[in-house]
Amino acid sequence: MRKILCGILVFSTILLQSCGVMFGGSRYIGYIQVEDNPNAEIYVDGNKLGVGSAKGIFPRNRQLIVEVRQEGCEKRTQTFDKTFRAGNFILSFLCWGILGIGLDFGTGAAFKPAHNTNPNIKKLNTKNYNFTISYSECKIE
Repeated sequence: MRKILCGILVFSTILLQSCGVMFGGSRYIGYIQVEDNPNAEIYVDGNKLGVGSAKGIFPRNRQLIVEVRQEGCEKRTQTFDKTFRAGNFILSFLCWGILGIGLDFGTGAAFKPAHNTNPNIKKLNTKNYNFTISYSECKIE
């Protein structure tokens, strides 16, 4: 009985994976760099991630909204849009059909940062992205 349950669990785990989930996951690692101001504090979702540069793990199914602050300056908010991952969508459909597409959308794996349309986003690989924010209007000497 134990072997059967174990076999069902392993089979279900394999069956419920789609190409987007397997190759990209539902999250990515983002490296955020503030240009022209190494003293600026970086916040995402109200949480301080670092000063000048930061690293975080972010969900693929949401825009990345970064806030940059420094004492004596106005804060700056930059939104990095997400876009649809067409390649994984096609693979998910070919591999798993409607189930794979549903899993990709449900987990967020169907999306990625919009690096093709935003020069401030650089794709390093399917799981790592660089984000650059200009904050030159706030230089305190």
